[in-house]
Amino acid sequence: MEMTSTIKCPACGHREHEIMPEDACQYFYKCKGCGVVMKPKRGDCCVFCSYGDVKCPSAQQNAGCCGKNHAHNGFSFKRPL
Repeated sequence: MEMTSTIKCPACGHREHEIMPEDACQYFYKCKGCGVVMKPKRGDCCVFCSYGDVKCPSAQQNAGCCGKNHAHNGFSFKRPL
């Protein structure tokens, strides 16, 4: 399983290599180039599934994006372990 993804900002095109969390889906991401705050596109659960070159760990395991039941935890959605 791939644990890193390169996020590309849709506003300015800046790319940043990031490590994905194993136990949560990252819902917000602030671009280090222009400062825009990205949120997942409709139908995606996290910024890695929407803007990354590698999907989140749950999607890679075909468990659905970050699991089926999401519990909102501020900046992330926790997935069942």
